[in-house]
Amino acid sequence: MQIHDYIVVGAGSAGCPLARGLSDDPDISVLLLEAGPHADRFWVHTPAGMAKLYFDRVRNWNFRTEPMPRLHDRQMYWPRGKMLGGSSAINGMVFIRGHPGDFDGWRARGNPGWGYDDVLPYFRAMERFERGGDAWRGGGGPLSVSDPVERMASSHAFIAAARALGVSPTEDMNGEVHDGVGFMQHSIRNGRRHSAYNAFVEPVRARPNLTIRTGCAVQRVLFDGRQAIGVEVRHGDGRMETIHAAREVILSAGSIKSPQMLMLSGIGPGEQLRRHGVTVLHDLPGVGRNLQDHFYVHTAFRATADSSYNARLSGWRKFREGLRYLATRKGCLALGSSQVAAFVKGKAEEPYADLQISFRPMTFNYHRDGQVAVDKYPGMGVSVYQLRPTATGTVTLASPDAADKPLLTPNFLTSAYDVETMIEGIRTIRRIMAAPPMASRVVAEEIPGPGIASDDQIHRFMEETGNSAHHQGGTARMGDDPLAVVDARLRVHGVERLRVADASIMPFLTSGNTNAPTIMIGVKAAAMIRQDAVPRRPIARAQAET
Repeated sequence: MQIHDYIVVGAGSAGCPLARGLSDDPDISVLLLEAGPHADRFWVHTPAGMAKLYFDRVRNWNFRTEPMPRLHDRQMYWPRGKMLGGSSAINGMVFIRGHPGDFDGWRARGNPGWGYDDVLPYFRAMERFERGGDAWRGGGGPLSVSDPVERMASSHAFIAAARALGVSPTEDMNGEVHDGVGFMQHSIRNGRRHSAYNAFVEPVRARPNLTIRTGCAVQRVLFDGRQAIGVEVRHGDGRMETIHAAREVILSAGSIKSPQMLMLSGIGPGEQLRRHGVTVLHDLPGVGRNLQDHFYVHTAFRATADSSYNARLSGWRKFREGLRYLATRKGCLALGSSQVAAFVKGKAEEPYADLQISFRPMTFNYHRDGQVAVDKYPGMGVSVYQLRPTATGTVTLASPDAADKPLLTPNFLTSAYDVETMIEGIRTIRRIMAAPPMASRVVAEEIPGPGIASDDQIHRFMEETGNSAHHQGGTARMGDDPLAVVDARLRVHGVERLRVADASIMPFLTSGNTNAPTIMIGVKAAAMIRQDAVPRRPIARAQAET
């Protein structure tokens, strides 16, 4: 019988730091399970390789939503990482912690220990910021956080234009001042992607108390009464395996897979589980509810030649750029997905910024065959999303088979408040792009184009083209109310020895890209689990000693 003290399900943004933190104690045995393969590939390590991984059939779950009535019945594509590192191995590498008010809001919703002053030490401990540490930033942690290796003149112009309109500057949006406009930071180290796996697990993978297994798709959590005792795993050849946990099972499979695993294990809305023939262990109605995501709208502007690096990634020049990257780990291929962010208010009554506007000095399109084509003309891309959407959706079972993807219903644009906020976001983009010195770099607005002017027209444009920022969260949210799934220690309500630690536990989304706070959740979870130190189950202890 295979027995480990802790089984961590999912080697992604939260699972990797969680496994690292638990295995820091040599007396604790940790098993880290990942459904996908290893991540040692050139395009995984190369920042610009995110475009190559967007539709990858091996290292990506390739989820799709249900048809969305408010978006002309479109099905939206939701990529999620399926390899060591999870989504931190395929994302845009943007590192944004979120606003302090986000975490204070989590604490105010019945989650002691999750206010900003509570989580700040974990943020500082996990990062190695290239400018060094201070009261706000960490300088010696495992995860490298860096400024853009190259800053385009148009990026400086965007910042100057936003400031001309009254947006305050911030030199470090992960430091003392979050709201405002400034350059983004990225989880990039020496020109290479620094995923959660690279940062937290790869340096310690030789530890004798840490076992890492890939190609292991967890089907369900196993129970003895109401105590989690292990997991059932399916291998690629169809072989099933049972693995036991002497202490706890922790689900870190993400905001889509973690609630699915809970439901397949008999924990979730009882009526739904019975409909699929799943035996109800604990009727927990909040599982799969509260699905949140940042609804994303993209705009594009034709630019002057010196304002865009489209030409450097087209034709023969892209080969020169590739050689430059191989020789120096610099240039366009070493950059994250966006350069600049402006955190601004779309609604005056909001206590802090509720819109993120992101600028990149390039434009491109994804094609259905998986290819990414950089536009042939010089272009600048600007996107916006609402930071705290009021509409929520659901993750529900499609069948009792873990191999079947769950049904994803995000309910985008079903809230009038959200629609109004996003319309203001697009108008804010236009104001910034029309302000000096940015105005002199804009040749024409390509998307949506000057013909889309009224609120109704902008609304239709959002319905037709709006997408996901791929920041799903909240589907196993933390709290002490009837719809909460885990408590403030991340223990699943109604059962024992089972926790969830990933973005699904967020009561509401953070202000910005969600990878950094998800990593923090894993780091903090490891510390809490070690503090709680539940004893080994007697039968497991006896078998281990034998």
